[in-house]
Amino acid sequence: MQNISDFIKDVTGEKYSKCFDYLYGVKADKMPQRYIDAALEFGSLFGDGDIRVFSAPGRTEVGGNHTDHQKGCVLAAGVDLDIIAVAKKTDTNVIRIKSAGYDMDVIDLSILTPQKDEIEHAPALIRGVAARFKELGYEIGGFDAYTTSNVLKGSGLSSSAAFEVMVCTLLNHLYNDGKMDAVEAAIVSQYAENNFFMKPCGLMDQTACSVGGFVGIDFNDPANPVIEKVDFDFSAVNHSLCIVDTGGCHADLTNEYADIPAEMKQVAAFFGKEVLRQVNEEEFYKNIHKLRQNVSDRAVLRAIHFFGDNKRAVELKNALKNNDFEQFKSIIIKSGRSSLANLQNVFAASNPAEQGLTLALALTERILNGNGAFRVHGGGFAGTIQAFVPNEMLDEYKQQIESVFGDGSCHVLSIRPVGGVEITPELHK
Repeated sequence: MQNISDFIKDVTGEKYSKCFDYLYGVKADKMPQRYIDAALEFGSLFGDGDIRVFSAPGRTEVGGNHTDHQKGCVLAAGVDLDIIAVAKKTDTNVIRIKSAGYDMDVIDLSILTPQKDEIEHAPALIRGVAARFKELGYEIGGFDAYTTSNVLKGSGLSSSAAFEVMVCTLLNHLYNDGKMDAVEAAIVSQYAENNFFMKPCGLMDQTACSVGGFVGIDFNDPANPVIEKVDFDFSAVNHSLCIVDTGGCHADLTNEYADIPAEMKQVAAFFGKEVLRQVNEEEFYKNIHKLRQNVSDRAVLRAIHFFGDNKRAVELKNALKNNDFEQFKSIIIKSGRSSLANLQNVFAASNPAEQGLTLALALTERILNGNGAFRVHGGGFAGTIQAFVPNEMLDEYKQQIESVFGDGSCHVLSIRPVGGVEITPELHK
C-alpha cells in the first residue's frame, strides 16, 4: 500500500533509482520529477488513496520497411519514450482516465460494444480493451488514472499503440495480478483498434510497445504471428538511436501510402497470389519481362524491395542474436538504400520539390562519414529518418542536423528492454 506522499518520498530518494536507470538510461535523472508531477496531478483530480504506477513505451520500426502488409517479417523495438500512469482501483464499474492535454475519458463497463460516437477517439480503445479482456475470461473493473506521455505524435513512434498497451497494463495488473502475457496484451490492443476504434492496423506497433526490447515478428499467418524477443543489450554498443523530424507535411499523402501495398499486390496477383510473401522469388525474377507488360516498373521495383527487405529483417534479428552490431548496421544501410531506390517512399512523387527525408539522409551520410547507420523511418514520404549514431559523434551529429531542421528536431533515444510494466523498486536488471 502506498499513498501519494509515500510514493513521492520514495521517488525523491534512491528507492526507484535502479528502476529508472533500467528503463531510461541517461535520462533517468529527469524521471523522479516527472513521476512526482504525475502523482500530484492524480491527487488533484481523484484524491489520495492506494496508488500504483505504470509505464508503456513507444516503438520504432528497425527492419522490414513496408513488409508487414505483405505478410512479411519485421524487426521493431520499444524505445525510452513512454506513457506513464498513476492509478487506483475503485469499487465502481467505471474507468476514468485523464490524459494530460485531453478531456477526461469516462467508460461505463456495463456497455462493452462499439459506440459510433467513439470511433477514432480514445474511449473506443479503452472500451475495446475492456471488452476483449472480458471475452477472454479476465477480470475487469473500475479505476481512476492520470496519464502523461512524451511519445512524440506523428513521429512514427506509435503513441496510439502505447496508449492501448497502457490500458491493457492497467487492467492486467489492477485486476488480474499480471497474468496476461505481453504478446496477448498486444493482440488485445490490436483488437480494440480494429474493432472499436475502427482502424485496420497490423500488429507490429502493439507488439513492440507491449513486449519491449528488439522484437522480430513474422506475419506469414497474421492471425498467429511468430513473435521472438531478441536479447540484445543496446546500452553496451556505444550508440544512440536518433529519430530526426524533418518537418514534412503528411497531408495529401494518403494515395502515396496506399499505392505501395496496392502495387505490391498487383505483382502478387500476376502470379495468382494475394500478397508477395506467397510469391516464389525466383519465379518473380524469371518473369519480370512479362510483368512489365501488366504492371508499372515502380510496382516491379517495389516487389524487389519486398523480397530483399523481408530477408533483411530476419538477417537483422540474427545479427543481434549473434551480438554482431557491425553486421546489423551494414544491413540497416542496405535496407535504407532499398527504400530510397526501390520502394521509393523517401519523397512523394506528387510533390518532388519537397525532399526533407532525402536531404536528412544525405546529410546524415556525410556527417557520419562511414560510421553508424541510417534509413527512412516508418511509412516514409514525410516525417522522420532513423540513425544509429556512435556516442562520440552524437553531439556533432545533433548540432549539425538541427542547424538544418531546427532545434529539437533530433530526438535521442535508446532501446528500452521491457514493454508495458508496473513501476516498482524491484524492476531492474
